Amino acid sequence: MAVIIVHEREKCIGCGACAAVCSAYWEMGGDGKSKLKGAKKEGGVFKLNAKEEGCNLTAAQSCPVNCIHVEKDGVREI
Repeated sequence: MAVIIVHEREKCIGCGACAAVCSAYWEMGGDGKSKLKGAKKEGGVFKLNAKEEGCNLTAAQSCPVNCIHVEKDGVREI
């Protein structure tokens, strides 16, 4: 199963909810916005290929500005 975590970082308001619920994948950057650990920038978003969604679905659900997305086998779950 292919899982891709997508982060629209420019939309991030720096609330830290993602890092609080999913610190294995998320941390706060020096600019006050969240960072998806190990992600690569593709166009205007950051993407990470993962073996499983892990806690990223919870991170996406906790984001008040909906800038985190989880895609499984090419289908966006959130």
